[in-house]
Amino acid sequence: MIRLLRRRTLYLAAAFPLALLAAKPAAAQIGGQQAFSFLSLAPSAKIAALGGVNVSTRDSDGSMIFGNPALLNAEMDGRLALSYVDYLADIRQSTAAYVFNTARLGRIGVGLTYLSYGQFEQFDPAGNSLGTFGVNEYALQASNAYTSGNITMGGTLKLAVSGIAGNHSVGALADVGGIFKHPTQDFTVGLAVKNVGVQLRPYDGAGREPMPLDVQIGTSFKPEHMPLRFSLTAHRLQQLDIVYLDPNVRGQLDENNEEKKPKKSLGDKIARHFVVGGELLLGKNLNLRVGYNHLQRRELRLDNTSGGAGLSFGVLVRISQFQFDYTHASIHAAGGANYFTVARNIDSLFKKND
Repeated sequence: MIRLLRRRTLYLAAAFPLALLAAKPAAAQIGGQQAFSFLSLAPSAKIAALGGVNVSTRDSDGSMIFGNPALLNAEMDGRLALSYVDYLADIRQSTAAYVFNTARLGRIGVGLTYLSYGQFEQFDPAGNSLGTFGVNEYALQASNAYTSGNITMGGTLKLAVSGIAGNHSVGALADVGGIFKHPTQDFTVGLAVKNVGVQLRPYDGAGREPMPLDVQIGTSFKPEHMPLRFSLTAHRLQQLDIVYLDPNVRGQLDENNEEKKPKKSLGDKIARHFVVGGELLLGKNLNLRVGYNHLQRRELRLDNTSGGAGLSFGVLVRISQFQFDYTHASIHAAGGANYFTVARNIDSLFKKND
């Protein structure tokens, strides 16, 4: 009974990115099929505001190394970015990213992700409480990038750990990515192959599971005389058809009182791969952001309402040397997630104190 409870809780943890506290069961083809799926969650307020996936927006935000290691650049040097995500119930996520430049190894970005699903109560077969246990996951990563002309290539190594009631699973993963930056215009194209790896240690009594592989390509472009930057990102390209139709859902009745089951459409198949983001640049110290993730909207909507699922709205404010980012991402009709990121160049802070 205890082992069954653990497995059920593990399944809920793995399925969380696509089935967060649904008011009723939601169809999800790609949720819960892979280990360490928390690595697919948006790690910071900026990425969340742009739809949860972005591989091409290049600026001083060090947390962008979670999206694509090739986004490492000189503007990030010495900057520390700390993010906190308040999901529904007791689920919380924290991330940290710091970038520094070395004479020998070049530019290095280090990151930490920690996700807690809260406390669960455990029972024996007779229904007696055995106390509570925690479920959490975390990942450590290090990124490096090399630039030649207009091309930057980057790579990330990750060590991921998932724990449930004292039982742990360990995985080793890697990201590789590239960026093309136009020499004169604000135009970039990015490509990333993320979470390639192996489960070094599976959970007790369970076999090895696949990693949350994700092939992504995207572009960001700011017209020369407009205060707008647009981003378009395609994700999960390693699997062309990511549409899931729940066989248990009843279809509508036609004029002959026969049930008509929903069918997949080519447009929906294509749209689920795309994420759209936009930034309104209202000056150096204020940006507004919006994003739309069609896959999330289709997977987490209810029969009668979407509840805004897939939409996200964010704001960036710079005050003195600090950068503050906030995003609200609608996940489901039951609610959404709030992202907070604060960033600062801590190298200059230490030098000033010296």
